[in-house]
Amino acid sequence: MLMNVQNLKPQVYDPRGVVRSVAIPTAKRIGTLSGLRLGVLDNSKWNANKLLRGAIEVLGKEIDFNEIHYYVKHSFSKDAAPELIEKIVEENDIVLTAIGDCGSCTSGCLRDAIALEQRDVPTAVIVTTEFVKETVLTRQALGMTELEPVIISHPVSSITMEEIAQRVAQIFTQAQAVWMGEQSGAADAYLQTRSTPD
Repeated sequence: MLMNVQNLKPQVYDPRGVVRSVAIPTAKRIGTLSGLRLGVLDNSKWNANKLLRGAIEVLGKEIDFNEIHYYVKHSFSKDAAPELIEKIVEENDIVLTAIGDCGSCTSGCLRDAIALEQRDVPTAVIVTTEFVKETVLTRQALGMTELEPVIISHPVSSITMEEIAQRVAQIFTQAQAVWMGEQSGAADAYLQTRSTPD
C-alpha cells in the first residue's frame, strides 16, 4: 500500500532534554576541624593514592584529627557500594575523596559525595580543572547544587612528585574551606573565568 507523503507533517524533536531534579541540601558545615574523624575514600584512579596520602600528611600537620580512616573502592567508574558508604558514615565526621579526572570517575566521585552529604557527613570531592563543567552539570542533575568541589590542576594520571606536591597544596587549602562552608560558588566562578576572553 502506497502512502501519500504530501499529507505527512514533519516532526522535530529537541535532543537536548530538560534537567529536572529535587533540591537536596548539603550536610551542615563544620565550625572546627580539630578532634574530628577524617575518612578518606580513594576511588583507585592513577595517582589518587599519592594525592590523598599527601593530603593526609599536610592536613594532619595542621589539624589535630581524632582518627583517620582510609578506604578504597575498586571501580572508579561506579558508585561506592551502599555498605561502604554506611561504614564511612558510621566511622567518620568528614570525608575527603578523589579523584574526578575523567567523565565516569567524576560522576562516581560526586555520587559518593552526595550519598555521604545526605547522611550529614561534609565531603570534599577532588576534581581536576578539565572536569569542573561536568561537576556542575552532575550536581545540578542530582539536585545538590551547593556541593562545592576541591579543584586541582589537570592532569593527574601522569605527573611528577613535584607536581603531586603542588596539587596537594591546592587540596590542603580548599578541602578545609569545603568542610567549613567557605568555598561557596568556587566551581561557578572557575567556569566563568574560563569562559571570559583574555
